[in-house]
Amino acid sequence: MGEMWQLKVPMLELVFRSILIYVAILIGMRLFGKREVGQFTLFDLALVLLVGNAVQPAITGPDTSLTGGIVITVTLFLLNRIVNFLTVRSRVLRDIIEGRPTVIARGGHWLRRALAQEGLTPDDCLPALRDHGVETVESVDLAVLEVDGTLSVVPKGAGLRRGNRVLGEHV
Repeated sequence: MGEMWQLKVPMLELVFRSILIYVAILIGMRLFGKREVGQFTLFDLALVLLVGNAVQPAITGPDTSLTGGIVITVTLFLLNRIVNFLTVRSRVLRDIIEGRPTVIARGGHWLRRALAQEGLTPDDCLPALRDHGVETVESVDLAVLEVDGTLSVVPKGAGLRRGNRVLGEHV
């Protein structure tokens, strides 16, 4: 019974391993784009499950103790809280970690280069357009892939508002 509480790896090593894997996964998610967050496919789900399974030994090493699991869990939650705290306070860090929204359609046309940079095709985006009540890209004034992977759509004729004024109209 006492063995389940005894660390087989020094506590600081578990903390360091957890931090390195967290950073590696954060970088991987950032490099593979917004699609990973907002539009999980069956392949994306398989990837996440496999990555989680693959990195577990890298975090724990030979330690299988309950204490080690608690140390790792607390480390990951604290690290996530710290990253959140820093990104809320630093625009530069937020842009690095979260990225920026990407305009993928404007004036009824797909922006092919932007789609390619995000690893998307027009067919990937059509369901999101339909969710916004728009059948085709020709009916879109503006479509933006947000940092969380969702698609914001402004249909033609809707206009963008700033205060009480519709942008593009002369008051």
